Amino acid sequence: MQGKGAVDTLLAESLKELALCRPVEKITIKEITDKAGVIRPTFYHHFQDKYELLEWIILTELLEPIQPLLENRMINEALVLLFTNIEKEREFYMQAVRLEGQNSFESIARNSVKRIFLELAKQRTAEVMQKFGWLTPERIAEYYAQSMCSVVITWIRSGMAVSAKELAEIYDYMMTHSLEEVLGDSE
Repeated sequence: MQGKGAVDTLLAESLKELALCRPVEKITIKEITDKAGVIRPTFYHHFQDKYELLEWIILTELLEPIQPLLENRMINEALVLLFTNIEKEREFYMQAVRLEGQNSFESIARNSVKRIFLELAKQRTAEVMQKFGWLTPERIAEYYAQSMCSVVITWIRSGMAVSAKELAEIYDYMMTHSLEEVLGDSE
């Protein structure tokens, strides 16, 4: 299994480097494998296509590192780590977020985040589901995945104008205050 992980990482680094020079949708598997120094069949032994490779990058480099923090309810720390890891690969994510269409960055990221949140929601939503039966773990995971991805993608597209720490504070504020509180009392 060590070899598989090393090849996955090699292919991921290759895609990230190529994405700095050209749009992800225009990068070919041959370019990825040439840059990685492996043959095309090796790529297909590991990934179905470059979009699955992008998903692997999101899962292993962004989401897996924050999972233990989320499981221990260290939400702010998880957000800061997530946003910091995106910031470290700023140029790559600024290119990746431009990926539109059927295999858009947004849909790949949202589905990846949803999977992580779904596992957490399944563990902790019994009380909420007793009160609101419609509010299933799937719906909770979808809501928070959409919310997180919307904030992150907007932040990336704006050039990451605020720091990772500040974005974590902003996101925390938005998620812990009602719409009424955020909009302010009209009286």
